[in-house]
Amino acid sequence: MDQPATYNPLFDPARDPAPKPCTVDLALAMAREALADCATKNVHARSQMISAAAGLHFTLHQLVIVLDAERGEG
Repeated sequence: MDQPATYNPLFDPARDPAPKPCTVDLALAMAREALADCATKNVHARSQMISAAAGLHFTLHQLVIVLDAERGEG
């Protein structure tokens, strides 16, 4: 499937560094904060949705990295 010319992924492993692992407690606190922040966004405001998506992506990526590291994976 072809992407439109304006397509920009949230994360490009070739361009964007992966978040560094932190503690599980910190990653969980960051995830809770990101969820609380997104809950107040206006779903009809494009810029707010882009910001929310980027923030949630980073936070979820961080959480997965931390949990993988804790399990000895990744």
